Amino acid sequence: MEPKKIGIIGSGSWATAIAKIVTDNHQTINWWIRQAANIDYFAKRHHNPHYLRNTYFDVSKINFLSEVKQLIEQSDIIIIAVPSIHIEASLTGINESMLKGKQIISAVKGVMPKHNILLHEYLKKEFNFPLEQYFTLLGPSHAEEVAAEQLSYLTFSGLDLKATETIAQCFETEYINVRVNNDVIGVQYAGVAKNIYALGAGIAHGLEYGDNFLSVFIANAANEMQQLLKSIKQPGKVDLVNYDSSVYLGDLLVTCYSLHSRNRTFGNMIGKGYSVRAAELELNMVAEGYNASKCIMAINKNNQVSLPIITAIYEILWEGHDPAEAFKKIEMILV
Repeated sequence: MEPKKIGIIGSGSWATAIAKIVTDNHQTINWWIRQAANIDYFAKRHHNPHYLRNTYFDVSKINFLSEVKQLIEQSDIIIIAVPSIHIEASLTGINESMLKGKQIISAVKGVMPKHNILLHEYLKKEFNFPLEQYFTLLGPSHAEEVAAEQLSYLTFSGLDLKATETIAQCFETEYINVRVNNDVIGVQYAGVAKNIYALGAGIAHGLEYGDNFLSVFIANAANEMQQLLKSIKQPGKVDLVNYDSSVYLGDLLVTCYSLHSRNRTFGNMIGKGYSVRAAELELNMVAEGYNASKCIMAINKNNQVSLPIITAIYEILWEGHDPAEAFKKIEMILV
């Protein structure tokens, strides 16, 4: 059987890291990069002009494309690796027939802020795309560590475990270990929530709380996240979920602690007194936790789960509450 052709939508740091993984697995890829000038630079210099600049590629394994329509047409497996806020614009001009028979992998760790829905819900609503053909690529990994070939773990989720395992094999290398599960909805919400908590961890650091507080904060965040995930309605039967595994607790820990975490960095600036706008300009990258806090609050209106930590972070970011006062209240609820 001829190997399936993989296409990547996105050219940021995580998309670049994914492209490295797949090409290191001796596979050719179609890669959508928006600007033709960046494609020319990449083809000539063999590295991304803006992200992970020290990561070099064998460009003979890459078919660069500036049109998403071409990428979808020429690919069997489509990886979407753009910030959630840019998904809609990236898929402009696509229709239902173009996606027929395709498999889509989400490498997005956010909720689409205009709609308060996850990517699979948007694909169903706009293109009638079946959840059975939808998979996720998540886990406690940083683009910078993948680029440096430091051992990382990725979890692939899909309703059909056999199909999920086949996809996961495309990403297994000496420095990438893969895991699979069928909690395709839950892992996405975990990926969204951990960014909010990481932003809160950054605020705590900016407010000069110490390691003891941070460890208690993260332990409570893990418990709150578990309650959120248990409230999410799942299609069909999901195998017993171990919330202590890498794609849940592991991803939460690395995002809260790591200096590579843009959400932690964003939160740290808020804790030090930056406005949201100033922090956005300084970071110059999308911190998914910012929009996610508002989206999760909207989504939770139906579920009515107690989310005191997420609520406090939302109030700081969106309602102008003083971070120091908000965290004084968080101090009192931690156990």
